[in-house]
Amino acid sequence: MSDKLSLPAPAKLNLFLHITGRREDGYHLLQSIFQFLDYGDTLDFELRNDGVVSRVNDVPGVPVEQDLVIRAAVALQKHCGSKKGAAITVHKRLPMGGGLGGGSSDAATTLLGLNQLWQCGCSLDELADIGLALGADVPVFVRGHSAWAEGVGERLTPVNPPELWFLVISPGIHVDTGKIFTHPELTRDQQILTIRDSVETGMVNVCQPLVERYYPPVAEAIAWLSEYGEARMTGTGACVFAPFPTREAAEKVLQQGLPAALAATGQGFVARGCNINPVYKYLNLR
Repeated sequence: MSDKLSLPAPAKLNLFLHITGRREDGYHLLQSIFQFLDYGDTLDFELRNDGVVSRVNDVPGVPVEQDLVIRAAVALQKHCGSKKGAAITVHKRLPMGGGLGGGSSDAATTLLGLNQLWQCGCSLDELADIGLALGADVPVFVRGHSAWAEGVGERLTPVNPPELWFLVISPGIHVDTGKIFTHPELTRDQQILTIRDSVETGMVNVCQPLVERYYPPVAEAIAWLSEYGEARMTGTGACVFAPFPTREAAEKVLQQGLPAALAATGQGFVARGCNINPVYKYLNLR
């Protein structure tokens, strides 16, 4: 086995987001559909035999001690008792605080990649449990299949939504997830849906109205993208997206250029939805 790995860490979209309740510990009970994109970060791993886990490059805004990549590596190391280490380089393309799951995906790719590089032999269930302690979105990336999510995001049922093309717009701002989830006007008692219900009642994001109110660039992005398709927000934002039947249709809209209010700080990209995490192909999983 090679002592180096270079692996993708894909973005995800929340095709819809409902909140059906709140637990006593403050965590919200959610319903959502996660789908991966064939676009994201890239992580390089190089085996170290001295047990040291290090991040090779600087990631602006992410101190090493708070980096989910490092935390995931250390958690796996402790879980399996490995004496091996790794030098990790993180190539960021996904905006932080955008609702695309970049940090969670990076952590999941770290768990999956180092499980092979270190020859830990952990099952996907074990890796998902380690990931859940790092963040509610990590298990869906570990398990590697688009999913209907419930609970706090940890109860996953594989689903296969159409693998459409998406135009994703990042307004270039950071949404404070805590502010949105603790806001007194956030709707927390939506009707519990079945998978079929979510399709028949329309894909909506309960957080979107609040985010639009407090973050005007998100509202501007949704208003602009709505001229061309069914635009909505992913997660708690700030990124918004719209589905298109072909790559060409999505790229045609992007090539028109963002409006001036968004172009100064925002950016867009076109990607295809995929129901299997792209890292699975690289690691020959399933």
